[in-house]
Amino acid sequence: MSVAVTLDRSSPVPLYHQLAIQLETAIADGVLEKGSLLGNEIDLAEGWRVSRPTVRRAIGKLVDEGYLVRRRGIGTQVISNDIRRQFSLTSLHDDLVAAGRTSRCDVLDLELRAAPKSVAESLGFSSDKSALFIRRRRIADNVPLAIVANWLRPKYEAIVTVTALTDQGLYALLRDNGVEPYSATQRVGAKVASRDEARLLDIKTGAPLVTMHRVMQDRNGQVIEVADTVYDAAQYAFEMTVLGK
Repeated sequence: MSVAVTLDRSSPVPLYHQLAIQLETAIADGVLEKGSLLGNEIDLAEGWRVSRPTVRRAIGKLVDEGYLVRRRGIGTQVISNDIRRQFSLTSLHDDLVAAGRTSRCDVLDLELRAAPKSVAESLGFSSDKSALFIRRRRIADNVPLAIVANWLRPKYEAIVTVTALTDQGLYALLRDNGVEPYSATQRVGAKVASRDEARLLDIKTGAPLVTMHRVMQDRNGQVIEVADTVYDAAQYAFEMTVLGK
């Protein structure tokens, strides 16, 4: 199975990279379904009007990233259409847009409220002090993907509005207002969906979720945000590079 691609031969972006990105998008969008075969490199090169090494390099990139697999005697096969996220200090909105996905959010909560003890300790103030609480449902390509709960210092209440959060990601909003996310500690885990989480994500109660807890600081080491996110595990995975000694 092949897919139509449009390559800009005047662009400084290498053709293999353009091709890999468009194939990745086709996989994520379901145009290339899990289990489908791409065809042989010679036919693909002719159909896309590129060299065979360009096709081989684009496919190799997606094999390395876990989207495709080369099977002896069968060919190149799609093995995953999960959304993958590398460990980096970006917002989910930014990652989806960079991957060519449509992204929007429903703001479920936005208010000052007493911070839980663990959050207050991370932010460095007493538990009876209010923090800015935000809870959103992130939707990718019209499908619910994640529920994000953020705790911020109350001084950001003036810039973090429903309209602003609907238009852009939280980190982009902070950067636009002179707040620079610099480093973070994060912990990835798993759980099963509660009834409320299942309702918001349009999945069954008890379905598996990927979880992430993040504590983010600015350049001065001050904690800006404490966040807890749950992702539909059927759609989402984290990706990291591991280096040898």
